[in-house]
Amino acid sequence: MQEEKELDPAHVKELEERFDPEVRFRPLRPAAGMVAATLLFALSLFHYYTAGFGLLREVNHRGVHLAFVLSLIFIVFSATKKGQETLYPSSLWRPAGLPLYDWLFALAAAVAALYVPFIFDDLAFRVGNPLPIDVAMGTIMILVLLEATRRSMGWPLPVIAIILMAYAVYGRQAPGVLVHPGSDWKTLVNHLYLTSQGIYGLPVGVVATYVFHFVLFGVLATRIGLGRLFIDFASAFAGRFSGGPAKVSVFSSALLGSISGSSIANTVTTGALTIPAMIRIGYPRHFAAAVEAASSTGGQITPPVMGAAAFLMIEFLGVPYTTIITAAIVPASMHFFGVLCQVHFEAKRLGLRGLTREELPRVGAILKRDWPTLLPLFILIGILMEGYTPYLAAFWGITACIVIGLVNPLNRITVKDVVEAFVLGAKYALAVGAAAATVGIIIGVVTLTGVSFKIAYMVTSTAGQWAELIDPYIPFSIMEVSTLTLLITLILTAIVCIVMGCGIPTTATYLIMVSVAAPVLGLLGIAPLVAHFFVFYYGVLADITPPVALAAYAGAGIANANPFKAGNTAFRLGMGKALVPFVFVFSPSLLLVTDGFTWSAFALAFTGTVIGILALSAAFGGWLFGALYLVERWVLALAAILMVAPEFTSTAIGLAILLLVALRQAFFAIPPRAAEAASSG
Repeated sequence: MQEEKELDPAHVKELEERFDPEVRFRPLRPAAGMVAATLLFALSLFHYYTAGFGLLREVNHRGVHLAFVLSLIFIVFSATKKGQETLYPSSLWRPAGLPLYDWLFALAAAVAALYVPFIFDDLAFRVGNPLPIDVAMGTIMILVLLEATRRSMGWPLPVIAIILMAYAVYGRQAPGVLVHPGSDWKTLVNHLYLTSQGIYGLPVGVVATYVFHFVLFGVLATRIGLGRLFIDFASAFAGRFSGGPAKVSVFSSALLGSISGSSIANTVTTGALTIPAMIRIGYPRHFAAAVEAASSTGGQITPPVMGAAAFLMIEFLGVPYTTIITAAIVPASMHFFGVLCQVHFEAKRLGLRGLTREELPRVGAILKRDWPTLLPLFILIGILMEGYTPYLAAFWGITACIVIGLVNPLNRITVKDVVEAFVLGAKYALAVGAAAATVGIIIGVVTLTGVSFKIAYMVTSTAGQWAELIDPYIPFSIMEVSTLTLLITLILTAIVCIVMGCGIPTTATYLIMVSVAAPVLGLLGIAPLVAHFFVFYYGVLADITPPVALAAYAGAGIANANPFKAGNTAFRLGMGKALVPFVFVFSPSLLLVTDGFTWSAFALAFTGTVIGILALSAAFGGWLFGALYLVERWVLALAAILMVAPEFTSTAIGLAILLLVALRQAFFAIPPRAAEAASSG
């Protein structure tokens, strides 16, 4: 990979804008571009300063954040697809090349966002009885927010918000158990706009105090060369093994994912290098795209810088960030282990080589060139581990990036580069800011109507009925009705998470599902931390789940492969991530920080999961130590399910099955001609 190791930032940026709707910005004329860049830089500077020197009063901080974010969306995102691609001339109706209504929308968004902080001290005297001006400003806020979210993320999230608002107003006409007294528009606006239960609620607060800072840190860390170090180090470590470039993809995505929570950004950044190399040594194009996509989705679950949902967990659960990243370590490693196993088996099946010594970078040369870029990451992790707030850790991490970038003679950046990074970091945070505020509408309706508890009752009662129907047909009564009820509930929750994630970003999916699904799992005795992680993992899985597998489509674009085929393969490669959440629900010790943790329970769950993922990977790949017959693949899939169960007996049975298949391969190998038919069966 020596000849391909230099990243082209312009090429990476083009790929991101092509496949990620959240960064699909429209072209701007110089005047509008200067306005946008100034506001974006001011937004990043505001968050950088407040992270280090003290946040504003909660409502003021969130109001300023929303005013910037929503106004900027109307400047940098077009209302139509044509506008994303066309640079219009300036005119009376298009000042600076932008439609006049976009400037008006931007102004209305800023005024509506700052109105609540402005009147906040007076709200105590009219709680529940808003003035007409309050209702008018709230209505404007809801309208511009829905339009801003549509522009930056598409229709699904605004449509869900509109449906739920209609449900809040017309609850008397709802069917069955979903019926409720209903609310008039005045009451709904009061709840969504003037309280902390709606637009100005927890999601916006987390984005404004945590997420934004870590997005900015990731941009700066990549700019000073940390991303290059990770990719080159992964090449030096894993490139020499069979199917080397694919293993480089897995390791580099894991390392890059530790500073970036974006699946698509990781896919295009590392994929621009690893996908062509995978194709060159013999991997099919769709498989190369799938490997990169499946690996990159692990970034959102990889400590220390996870996706935005990880920071939301801090506030929802009231636990330190160190608890979240500690709980994420083992499940994240299981995801990458699963992808690595399938990559290895595919390489063996196809007889692929590793990279030659001439194609590999040298570890000594890598560290000599880029070791200073590790310091900001070490500083950030160290401050987090000392128990300080995540935004303070991000502040010092960002500061370290700036200082090292300006003084490092081996990879020096300029003040202009720092300014551009601040502008780009703010741009990347716009879409998630709008999504968080719109999810605030959804959560507000849930709290106003109590619909989450109604859904929890419906799901658990349905799962219980199905469990009673299925129970008589389970041999040897190996599973109690209560366990079967929980299993069915988890399957239903996972399906809903995946379906919802097909059109909604991970953070929004997590927020919605936590509001609805957490009460469901809570009724069945699942600890809150475990329930949140379960929903989080399945929301992330949506990035590689067809028909809207955005990370897989980005990889397919680089590989010139069939997008749907790449998505299906990426989902198969990510099955380890799909399996692990069920493990830690039934055996919470896998998360390391749950109540009742014991090393013996952890050892059983960890061993069973590792061997289970190995067996499942062999079943999907059609290869263990040699080609597998079709019946053996089905048997290994069954063994995988048995080994991830929390009981010793089932783990032992699964292990015995795996050993039998391995022994058959050792003594009765499939003849070469039959091997191809067996492995493709």
